[in-house]
Amino acid sequence: MITVVDYDPGWPERFEQLRREYADAMAAAGVPVVAIEHVGSTSVPGLAAKPVIDCDIVVAEEQVTAATAVLLALGFRPLGELGIPQRWAFKEPDRLSGTNTYVVVDGSLALRNHLGVRDALRSDAALREEYAAVKRCVGAAVSGIDEYGHGKNAIVQRILAAAGLSEGERASIAANEVPSHDEVPR
Repeated sequence: MITVVDYDPGWPERFEQLRREYADAMAAAGVPVVAIEHVGSTSVPGLAAKPVIDCDIVVAEEQVTAATAVLLALGFRPLGELGIPQRWAFKEPDRLSGTNTYVVVDGSLALRNHLGVRDALRSDAALREEYAAVKRCVGAAVSGIDEYGHGKNAIVQRILAAAGLSEGERASIAANEVPSHDEVPR
């Protein structure tokens, strides 16, 4: 079972705390950042979600190594791309538990995926409610996070279409070979 909870109005403040910490650390190291984005379900007001704050640190491709070094200095452990090109995942230190942090290349399909889902759900109440219902149903029926992700695939594809991603882009996202949590414990 995957825990999906009602929207918590405290999530934006939790993200803002992360954004400030990341922005300050990147600035102190001289790493230029394009944006630090709150993504994932907790970024959508009113949407039920797993209580985990997802954060994309958006940088130019040539800044990925420098941004990674900053996160390592903050206590993160690198997990690599995990099957999603131009998006690097990190295991958070205990003090930041309940967060997912990514370094993402500006303009990449991975970033357009994250922002497209967020923005489509923010702007379409009916789609947001449908997605929440699917998340709750799938979350209650599965035994792990991998099954949870697979169970949401059809509606995520519809959300990506609503966000304006092309059929080819959606197919590319669906074809990403993300290793299971059993293969790469996070």
